[in-house]
Amino acid sequence: MGEGEELNGNEGQLPGRRGGANGRDVVTEGAKDGVKDGVKHGVKDGVKDGVKHGVKDGVKDGVKDGVKDGVKDGVKILGIESSCDETAAAVVVDGRKILSSVVASQIDIHRKYGGVVPELASREHLRQIVPVVREALAQAGLQFEELDAIAVTQGPGLVGSLLVGITYGKTLASALGKPLVAVNHLDGHVHAAFLEAYQNEKVPRLPAVCLIVSGGHTVLYEVKNDAGSSDSGAFAYRKLGQTRDDAAGEAYDKVAKLLGLGYPGGPILDRLAAAATPGNAKAPAKFGPTKTRGNALDFSFSGLKTAVLYHVREHPEYTDEIRKREEAVAAGRRAYAELLPMCSAETLGLVREFQNAVVRDLVERTMMAAEECEVQTILVSGGVSANSQLRAVFAERARAKGLEVFFPDRALSTDNAAMIAAAAYGDFVRGRVADASLNAKASLPLG
Repeated sequence: MGEGEELNGNEGQLPGRRGGANGRDVVTEGAKDGVKDGVKHGVKDGVKDGVKHGVKDGVKDGVKDGVKDGVKDGVKILGIESSCDETAAAVVVDGRKILSSVVASQIDIHRKYGGVVPELASREHLRQIVPVVREALAQAGLQFEELDAIAVTQGPGLVGSLLVGITYGKTLASALGKPLVAVNHLDGHVHAAFLEAYQNEKVPRLPAVCLIVSGGHTVLYEVKNDAGSSDSGAFAYRKLGQTRDDAAGEAYDKVAKLLGLGYPGGPILDRLAAAATPGNAKAPAKFGPTKTRGNALDFSFSGLKTAVLYHVREHPEYTDEIRKREEAVAAGRRAYAELLPMCSAETLGLVREFQNAVVRDLVERTMMAAEECEVQTILVSGGVSANSQLRAVFAERARAKGLEVFFPDRALSTDNAAMIAAAAYGDFVRGRVADASLNAKASLPLG
């Protein structure tokens, strides 16, 4: 995997997930017929006195004026996130205070395919982007002209999905005469941990080590204050390690599908693992630590996923219960309380051992990175950071080492736009803005 190639797979397609095209043509057509019109209607309906088209007095002057006038009342940034299968918009003040956060999930659309289908994701973003942004402004109690800037996710992600958010953001920024700020999705995940800390009146100390772990990413960074920006929330990054194959969240999804537990796999496997105890579920298999040659901070989960596959194949006693669970999930009976009685002690034990192996690998390498970098703070973000066992083990290990560990709230762990707006603040106050040439990038280095 090359530098900055945070998503596995080609041309914005998530690994092991269906849908070979990246949705570029779908979005191009949709942007022409839907997004631009949607922005015009959104501006027309949302701004009382109408909007002058074009950037008034130039983007640079707009940034200067925005900073000068916005600091008094707080810099209000509208964030837009559309990198995968959530359409999200949020308003954040000064990179710290969340005024609103709206997320439209597509899980129900992609569930039957066992993963995200890029073309379907792009089309759904087209349908959702206008009402989601309107709802974010309504919740914040703001009109469009009261915003100081528009922030959009540039990458990494699915190109077709990214293009929807970028096209809408560029058109909205131009129509309002507001600066446009491009944000790296991974930078957003780091800021999600800070946002949660700010809500609790805490400030994580830097330098820190950050683990970003989700369905598309498993990567470790050293995080420092960017030179000359200790108070702006802009960070400098050094990559320490990353997955060499599957992301941790992807391994969860594939194992859940293998066991007939539906999609997404993370939440149900987490709850079933918690239900398994040594008294009611003996381990049918043991998975040892993953060893990687070269960089000891790199991750690998494909071997673990394959070990579960081979174990199930070698034990036909799993077949009947897997079939029953698949039928139940297909009929819409996918709740934990409905699936738990269909899981044998052996299945519960297998799920527990799988999760133990994933959590052990994530925690051990992160703690190793913290020791090597001599930091006192650990940040954990991304969808898998919502895992209850991961949070508990990190808290225990960090406490024993005298370290602080910060997680986002579960609502901020998965993709959201509040983290995008927060990440944009540092660039906004320093005048780092994008122009009309901004384009989506499936792979985008951080740092």
